Amino acid sequence: MMLFIGILLVACNLRAPFTGVAPVLDTIQSVLSLSSYQTGLLTTLPLLCFAVISPFVAQLEKRFGLNITLLTALVAIMIGILVRSLGWVSSLYIGTLLTGAGIAVGNTLLPSLVKQNYPDKVANMTGLCGLCMGVSAGLISATIVPLDMLGGWQIALGTMVILPLLGAVIWSKQLNGTTYQPKQIKTPSSMRSIWLAPLAWQITLFMGINSLLYYMLVAWLPTILTDAGFSTLEAGSVHGMMQLASALPGLFLGPIVSRMKNQVTIAIIMSGLLTVGLMGLWIAPLGAMLWVSCFGVGSGGVILLAYMFIGFRTGSTTQATLLSGMAQGVGYLLAASGPTLVGILHNITHNWTAVLLIATGLSVVMLISGALAGRLRSIELSDVEAVQV
Repeated sequence: MMLFIGILLVACNLRAPFTGVAPVLDTIQSVLSLSSYQTGLLTTLPLLCFAVISPFVAQLEKRFGLNITLLTALVAIMIGILVRSLGWVSSLYIGTLLTGAGIAVGNTLLPSLVKQNYPDKVANMTGLCGLCMGVSAGLISATIVPLDMLGGWQIALGTMVILPLLGAVIWSKQLNGTTYQPKQIKTPSSMRSIWLAPLAWQITLFMGINSLLYYMLVAWLPTILTDAGFSTLEAGSVHGMMQLASALPGLFLGPIVSRMKNQVTIAIIMSGLLTVGLMGLWIAPLGAMLWVSCFGVGSGGVILLAYMFIGFRTGSTTQATLLSGMAQGVGYLLAASGPTLVGILHNITHNWTAVLLIATGLSVVMLISGALAGRLRSIELSDVEAVQV
């Protein structure tokens, strides 16, 4: 039971400490007199951490074992949140980097953690993890502005520390367990192989484009909404709804996927919902609550399917960690460039039409990648081919 609770608490820390900052970015920028570039870094730096660190997490796991590596990640998130809340410009960025590094490690190891401990329930357990990620992120996003009004942005951001604190306390109980032990793996050759597998690239594009689109809206949705006439408080609430909607697939996706022969149809449906949400924000932004709900459900479903694909399409936890590192490394490199490129494009066009149209086009590419990755296939690192199973 403690293992089960611990895994869910780990999941709660993989989104909220990062996405919860967006609704108070304008306040932080004003109080600390940050430029637009400096403010954008608060969104970009964690994504760069995800991109740079994810491909090397397999080596950390090999050296220290899964339990210690995860506990260290939770402690890094906890320290990062506290440092970020001190109120200095330097501490803001240092804390953001620490938080991003911790989340990067946890993100990469989560599929391996589920595959190792629940090999016959990958879909259901991944769904529960997604539910926890979405609910925790949604609650943080919906409450961060009221907390800012009551006690200031430092208090608002600092309250997030409860998540990694609880996670670290519970996960520390696993240090003497047998959940997962350090092992010898052929990391260099395996890493080369995984990067040559077509199926690995299909999963990577599916996850990567979703990450790009999701974090684009995490960073810019409040601004898009205020430009459309929403108040700051209303925009924060809609932002929170998007996060909560992303948790909904965790309620039903696991049982559905576990009964399917392949995941082609469900990948198309989830990607299609995301596409509808983006088109709705472009055509009728005043209906944002509906559109962000579609986007959130779709995006939440896509990330869960991507995590499931990592478990389904690999033959061992080692392969799962390597594929997870590849998919998340490339994915978050795309995501890291997204908010900045969106800002540049918006400055050129002075509207959100081009941004949302390009995002819609990318969502179609994601849909195709998901349909391909959803076929019943697996990655064989020995011959670097995707073979029918």
